[in-house]
Formats: sequence, C-alpha cells, structure tokens
Amino acid sequence: DMKLVESGGGLVQPGGSLRLSCAASGFEFNQYPMKWVRQTPGRGVEWVASINGPGTGTSYKDPVKGRFTISRDNAKNILYLQLNSLKTEDTGMYYCETADGFRGQGTQVTVSS
Repeated sequence: DMKLVESGGGLVQPGGSLRLSCAASGFEFNQYPMKWVRQTPGRGVEWVASINGPGTGTSYKDPVKGRFTISRDNAKNILYLQLNSLKTEDTGMYYCETADGFRGQGTQVTVSS
C-alpha cells in the first residue's frame, strides 16, 4: 500500500531551522513529482514547494523562497524540506503529498519565542 510518513517537526524560535523528512513506500517514488503543503491557522492548506521525480527541478511559494529547500533521495525513498530563517507565520502542519493528492499524516511545526 502507498504510504507517506512525515517527521522532523517541532517547536523552534523565530530565525531557527528544522529539517522535515517524508519516508515513502508502496509506490515507485522516483517516478512521482512530490510536494510539501502546509495547513496553517486562518489560511487553510497551502502549497509550499514541489520537486520533480529525478530531483532536478524545484519550485517554491514566494514567501518561502530563499529560506526553504526541497530535496529528495530516490535511493532511500525520502523527501526532505529544509526550513531556515523560520518565521511565526510558518507555523502549521506540514504534509508531503504526491502529485495526485495522496498525503501523509503530517508533522507539526511551531515557530514561537
């Protein structure tokens, strides 16, 4: 069965960093474009970043450009999101998601002083 398991969230102060991971199983991971989305209070679910199957192409929501980096290790079937220079407005539940909308259970990121 297709499965996505996110981890790496936590509580961090503004300006801090986190690295999120998403372990994939049950499908040909390297064939799937992947993305990170987040659900934030008041803004609903919003797209954050995407990456193509080989990992050679990425795109980002404007507010996270230059702060977040999406990457993948197709040998290990893991998707990553490096979060730097975190802001309070980055607080939310972060999910990895396949191109056709299959999503994991999420990992909570809380940015607060």
